Amino acid sequence: MKRSILINRHLSTLVASLGHLDEIVVADAGLPVPDGVPVIDLAVKPGVPGFWDVLDALRSELVIEAAVIADEANDDLQAAFADFMKDWSQETKKHIALSTTSHGAFKDRSARSKAVIRTGECTPYCNVILVSGVPF
Repeated sequence: MKRSILINRHLSTLVASLGHLDEIVVADAGLPVPDGVPVIDLAVKPGVPGFWDVLDALRSELVIEAAVIADEANDDLQAAFADFMKDWSQETKKHIALSTTSHGAFKDRSARSKAVIRTGECTPYCNVILVSGVPF
């Protein structure tokens, strides 16, 4: 049994398998998943598990260098992403570039992700593409 926060075997396997610049998506309950992209479906009911809880657990083990969100996310949600990425950057002492793209482009880009992690989140546009980094 692992001692760290991230105890889900599917998420742990995914994190361990990522290489530099590989991408994964942490998604709300409604994001369409492109054919051929594996899904780790954690959603149980609306709000469970929460998007931020899943992202926080991933943060405990995943090194990223960039994150991408949808332009359509409202100002409060964009600010929450900016704050979260700032905290993650401070923890790892590595800058994390946060950028935006249209929701359509976001969905297109998700087709090349290694996996989509589906949460129970029901906030519109509460999705993020995480770009794997290196720990050195």
